[in-house]
Amino acid sequence: MREAERPLPVAPLIVPVLAGDAVVLRPFEHGDIDAVLDASLDPLIPRITTVPAYADPDGAAAFIARQHDRAATATGWSFAIAAHGECVGQIGLWPRDLDHGRASIGYWIRPSRRHRGHAADALRTLTDWAFELPAVERLQLYIEPANIGSWRTAERAGYEREGLLRSWERVGDERRDMLMYAKTRAERRA
Repeated sequence: MREAERPLPVAPLIVPVLAGDAVVLRPFEHGDIDAVLDASLDPLIPRITTVPAYADPDGAAAFIARQHDRAATATGWSFAIAAHGECVGQIGLWPRDLDHGRASIGYWIRPSRRHRGHAADALRTLTDWAFELPAVERLQLYIEPANIGSWRTAERAGYEREGLLRSWERVGDERRDMLMYAKTRAERRA
């Protein structure tokens, strides 16, 4: 391959440590395997994320390695959500549409740590940080309509429901509708 045909190298992303009100967003660590194992038992998390279903410790470690690879390949920032030093979930910022000023966020909380406000705190924290990135003008969330906890989290974090995207995403073996939630840089300033 000639020099001109080689793809340009992509600078790795730095996953910072971000402090919320009650959570800390940080890079995943090997000690977070138990959180991934817990999440792998949830009936929905493995269907809509890259968490392996019914993971063993090696599968959980591979998930953590993939989270580090996302930053290394500049495909996104994946954070462990930590509360009281324990990993309670994951949240990520995915800049696929950054050339259009848009990025998306996805999150999950391990089943045994839900209903404690961790997801909303993590979402507010990541949202504030994301809007410090010069190219980000709009943040988007795609949420299954039946996932009431997730859309309530979005609303608690100040996201607005914009509508229903019919047959938007493949989940498992079927196309699923998704609710679109968004927040803009202008709304942040208001």
